[in-house]
Amino acid sequence: MADEQHLLRATRRIKAPADRIFEILANPQRHVEFDGSGMLRGAVDGRSISSVGDMFTIKMHRLGDDYLMLNHVVQFEPSQRIAWEPAPGDPSRAEGNDLAKVGIPAGYRWGYILVPDNVEATLVTEFFDRGPLPDELLSDGGAWINGSTPILASMDASLKKLEGIATS
Repeated sequence: MADEQHLLRATRRIKAPADRIFEILANPQRHVEFDGSGMLRGAVDGRSISSVGDMFTIKMHRLGDDYLMLNHVVQFEPSQRIAWEPAPGDPSRAEGNDLAKVGIPAGYRWGYILVPDNVEATLVTEFFDRGPLPDELLSDGGAWINGSTPILASMDASLKKLEGIATS
């Protein structure tokens, strides 16, 4: 993981076991259900993530543009940790950006860390490791995500939605 200055994170205590929460996180079809950014539109296929090296494709929408993101799974520890590095899935997302090449991760990472807090609860941390993304791309000290919703606010909203799913 990158320097602390490149890392944003939000944590929520969810009254559900880590294995239940991890099962939701490992299913890309469910990601749109707990997306706090409003950018996700759905997964392209129905396969769950099962190991490092897996890839899943998500339909996205940002600032009036529909596009695909190819997500390369880089961490997978059942009931403990899951993370992926996104890559542009179509040429429109790579044009004019030296860091973005179709199918090649740009070096930033999204993920979740789960720590049991007793038998019936889990501390869930969502993190965004911005890696090599330049400061200019991130306004308010690394706070934008879709042009209007700060990353940390999106993370808090995602964790709240994840809690609703995991506890229902």
